[in-house]
Amino acid sequence: MKKKRTVLAEHPTPQTGDPVSDVRWVKATDLFANGYNPNHVAPPEMELLKISIMEDGFTQPIVVKPSGEIVDGFHRWTLGSKDADLLKRYGGLVPVAILNPADEAHQMMSTVRHNRARGTHRVLPMGNIVRTLADKLKLPEAEIMKRLGMEDEEVERLRDTSGMTERGAGAEFGKGWEPA
Repeated sequence: MKKKRTVLAEHPTPQTGDPVSDVRWVKATDLFANGYNPNHVAPPEMELLKISIMEDGFTQPIVVKPSGEIVDGFHRWTLGSKDADLLKRYGGLVPVAILNPADEAHQMMSTVRHNRARGTHRVLPMGNIVRTLADKLKLPEAEIMKRLGMEDEEVERLRDTSGMTERGAGAEFGKGWEPA
């Protein structure tokens, strides 16, 4: 039996002192990178992050110390402070949640926890999503590729449930291959 869905009701903010209870918009130029972040985002994923912010807005604040040093959200900050489209949209402002770590060790471990706790996407559920977008919701493959930051072959492989892509299904084996 399906649970009836209701519209979320707003409740008073719990008096916990959690950083998310006080998200603020600040000038991106008032923030600065920490000197130890081990996380790297490749250019295709940076483009996908930009698409995400342009389509959905900022859904997560940048986590900073009171000094403006970034604990988590360096790549959101980079885009928010340098990308022309985002600068135009947000006027050079980015959302922040202020964390007051007890010491430098706490701050470094917080950065690592934020980076590592994001998880990974599993292949079969991603295939279900791509098939639903393409087959049920009738989105063109080019739109799926752009909005999910995927290449043609990745979309095709995720969409194919048989294990052999349609593109190669009718091809014959090359002369260099001989069955054992």
